[in-house]
Amino acid sequence: MPAALSQALTDKGYDTLTPVQLAVLDPELAGRDLLVSAQTGSGKTVAFGIAMALELMPETGRLPAPDAPRVLVIAPTRELALQVRREFEWLWGKAGAVLASAVGGMDVRTERRALERGAHIVVGTPGRLRDHIERGGIDLSAVQAVTLDEADEMLDLGFREDLEFILQSLPEDRRTLLFSATVPKDIERMARTYQRDAKRVATQGGREAHADISYRALTVTPKDSENAIVNLLRFYEARNALVFCKTRAAVNHLTARLLNRGFSVVPLSGELAQEERARALQAMRDGRARVCVATDVAARGIDLPGLELVIHADLPSNKETLLHRSGRTGRAGNKGVSALIVPMSARRRTERMLDMAKLEAEWGPAPSAVDVSARDTERLLTDEALTKAEDTAESALITQLAERFSARELAAAVTRMYFAARSAPEDVEQVSADSPKPRARAEFERSYWMRLSTGHNERAEPRWLLPMLCRAGNLTKTDIGAIRIFDDHTLVQLHEDSRERFTNAMGDPMTLEQDITVTPAEAPAGGDRPAPRPRRDDRDHKSGPRDARPPRKFDGERPQNKSGDYKSGGHKAGGYKSGGYKSDDGPRGYDKRPRDDARAPDARPSARPPRPEASDRPARKPFSRDESAPRKDYGGKPAAKSYGDKPRADKPYGDKPRTDKPRADKPRADKPYGDKPARPKFDASNPSARMDSGKPRKSAARPAGKPDGKPAGKFAGKPGGKPGAKPARNFGPDSRPTRPKR
Repeated sequence: MPAALSQALTDKGYDTLTPVQLAVLDPELAGRDLLVSAQTGSGKTVAFGIAMALELMPETGRLPAPDAPRVLVIAPTRELALQVRREFEWLWGKAGAVLASAVGGMDVRTERRALERGAHIVVGTPGRLRDHIERGGIDLSAVQAVTLDEADEMLDLGFREDLEFILQSLPEDRRTLLFSATVPKDIERMARTYQRDAKRVATQGGREAHADISYRALTVTPKDSENAIVNLLRFYEARNALVFCKTRAAVNHLTARLLNRGFSVVPLSGELAQEERARALQAMRDGRARVCVATDVAARGIDLPGLELVIHADLPSNKETLLHRSGRTGRAGNKGVSALIVPMSARRRTERMLDMAKLEAEWGPAPSAVDVSARDTERLLTDEALTKAEDTAESALITQLAERFSARELAAAVTRMYFAARSAPEDVEQVSADSPKPRARAEFERSYWMRLSTGHNERAEPRWLLPMLCRAGNLTKTDIGAIRIFDDHTLVQLHEDSRERFTNAMGDPMTLEQDITVTPAEAPAGGDRPAPRPRRDDRDHKSGPRDARPPRKFDGERPQNKSGDYKSGGHKAGGYKSGGYKSDDGPRGYDKRPRDDARAPDARPSARPPRPEASDRPARKPFSRDESAPRKDYGGKPAAKSYGDKPRADKPYGDKPRTDKPRADKPRADKPYGDKPARPKFDASNPSARMDSGKPRKSAARPAGKPDGKPAGKFAGKPGGKPGAKPARNFGPDSRPTRPKR
C-alpha cells in the first residue's frame, strides 16, 4: 500500500483492516479482475479504493498530472456516488488525487468544466456517465481500472443497457472490479462477459452477514402499525433511526404523522430533488434530525454515523431487500436493531423470508405504553446529567436553587422537563402468537344490536360497513358479530364488552361517514332475517323481467354483445353465418334467445306434416309448345307478356317513332351538327383512328398544356364506359364515333 494511503487510514482511526480490505491487498490478486462479495458495512468502499492504488500510482509512487481519468467508479444511486466521493477525498487527499463526479440531478455544466480541467478519479451514476460519453464531455481512453459498486442493485434498477454501453466504451486492457453484498446469476453472467479470468473473493458466510444486528419481528393489528412505530422510536431512543416504506406516498404520510408527534424527522425518496436529498442526509449526520423516513432508495450503500435502529414499516418484498435495508445499521462493529412491523396476516410470509435469508428474529408484541414509560424511567435514573460533577460556572445557580426549593420540588421539575421533551407513547393492542383467537359465534350471546340507516337500496355491503364501524367506534372485527342488511336499514350485532368503548367513541349523536345514523335496536327474532336478494335476471327492468319481455325484432343494424363488439355474421339481413339463429321474427343473437322452459307451449315449433305419397300428388300438366295458346301461371291467371314477344305494328319500339337518319345528321337549334365537317368512319385495322377527331395533331415536341407541365392526355385513361354502366355504343356505318375528352 502506498505510504500516503497508510497515513490517511491511520489518521482516520484504522488500527487494523477489515477482511475484505485485506483480501484485495493479496499480492496474488494484483492487476487481476475481481468479483468481490462482502457484507454491508464491511468497508468495501475503502477496499476498492486501495485496490486500485497501482493503477493510480505506478512504481514511482507519485500521481501524474490530472488529465484524462485513470479510474472510473460507477454507483447505482446519487447518494451512494456522493458518499464514495467523500470517502475517496480523505483516503486519497494526502496523495493529491483530483476527483470529479458525474451524478444525475446535479448541474451538468459544472461537471463538464471539472472534467475538462482534468481528474484522476471520476465517480458517477450510469445515466449521467452515459450522457457525458455521448456528448463527448469525458475522455475514457486513459482509464486503467473501473469499479462497479453494488452491481446487483444497478441491474435491479434497470441500468443494464447503460452499464453495457459504458463498459464497451472503455479500453480493452482495463481492470474491472465488481463489488456487491450478494452475487446473483445476473452478476455472474456480467462478470463472464466483461471480465477476464476474474477471481472470486467472498469474505462472509451465510450467518455471519449480520452478526451485529438484532432482529425483532413485532406482530400488530393493521390499525396499530403507526402507533407501533411511534412506540419503537420512543422505546429505543436511538441516536439515528431509519424507517423504510414501500411508496413515496407512504413516506410523505408517515413523515407528517411523526412531525405531529414531535419527532425531528426528514423524508428521503426519489421524488425529491438532489439538493433536498442531500440536505436530508446532512441533517441526519449533524444531528439536526434523528429519524429518516425513506423508500428503498436509501437501502444501498448509505452510511449514517450512529444509525442504531432500522424499522420496516412496510415489509420488504424479498430477502435481498431485507438484508440491504437492515445493513444500514450494525456497521463497522457497532450494534444495531432491525425491527419488522408484521401484521397478523403476513406472519407466515415473514417467517419464510427470514428463513430464506438465514436470519433468526425474536417474535413478540410491539412495545406498549407501559413498556415505554418504564424504559423512560430507567433512562432518567441513569442519565449522566444527574451524576456529572458540577461546573464552577454553575455553582452559584445550583446553590440558589438548593436554598429556594426542596429536593422533592427539584426532582419533580426534572421529571416534568424530561418527559415534556419527548412524545407521549401510544396505546397498542398486544398481539402475539399466543393471542386469543377471534370470538366464536357462540360467545355473542352477550351482545347488543345497533341499527344503521343504510341498506340494500344504498348498496350497503359488509366489506364496506365493517371497517367503517371499526374506525368510528374504536372496535375490532372480533367485536362485531352478525350483520343483517335489509332494503332500507342494517342491523349489526356487537359484543357486550365493547358497549362502553363504542359509546364513548361515537359520541352524541352517533353518526358514521356519509351521514349514516346509528341508533339502538332490539335483537331480531330468530326468523327475522333479510330476504335473499333476487337474481339479476328476475329483477324489474324498464322492459320487465326477462321471461316477460317481447321478442326483439331485427332492425337491420349489426347486433352487439354486452362488451360492444359485433357478432360474427349478425349483420346479414338473411340470417347469421355463425353465432346466432333465425326465428320467426328475424335473426337474433344467442344472448336474446329465450330459454326452452320460458317459451309458451303454442310458441314452440310444431312438427312438419308428413309429405304425401307420390300416388296422392296431382298430375303435372304437360308442357305445350303451342305459342298461340294463352300462358297460364299456377294461379290460373293470364301471364303478362315478356319483353321478348313479337313487337306491335303500331308502336314497334315504344311510343317514340324510329327514324332512319343518323342523329349526327339531324340539325339542332342550339348545336347544329350539320355545319361541322363529317368525321371519318372508324377503321378497325387502325385502333388509334378512334381517337382522331379530324383536327391536326399537335407536335409531340410541344405538348398541349403549360410549359413543363403535364401532357395533353393521360396514359392508360378510362375506357369508353364506366364499370357497371351501359355498354359503349357499337361502331357501325350509322353510328357516331366517340368523342375523346380533352
